[in-house]
Amino acid sequence: MRKVQVILIDDIDGSDADRTVQFGLDGTTYEIDLNKDNAAKLEKALAPFVEKATKVSSARAAGGRAKRTASGRSKAAEVRAWAKEQGIAVPDRGRVPNEILEQYEAAH
Repeated sequence: MRKVQVILIDDIDGSDADRTVQFGLDGTTYEIDLNKDNAAKLEKALAPFVEKATKVSSARAAGGRAKRTASGRSKAAEVRAWAKEQGIAVPDRGRVPNEILEQYEAAH
């Protein structure tokens, strides 16, 4: 029989930690093991910012996919039409290759 025991150590002062705290900033999620006192200090320090912040869904916080705009689709159609006029092979669907976009930008 085997027994695995996980002991949390406070990342700030090396004492026994009570929990792992997760927080995020600028699109990055962090975890830190803290005792009750240090967790309270972190919560107190962040409280004024959390109070004024807008909570976002986990998909958006994790870098959820941005929706394509109508202007993005119309530009792709414009680039495809230009490429075909220039005799450049371009796919009818999907992403326009970067080299074709660069040629289009250079010509305009």
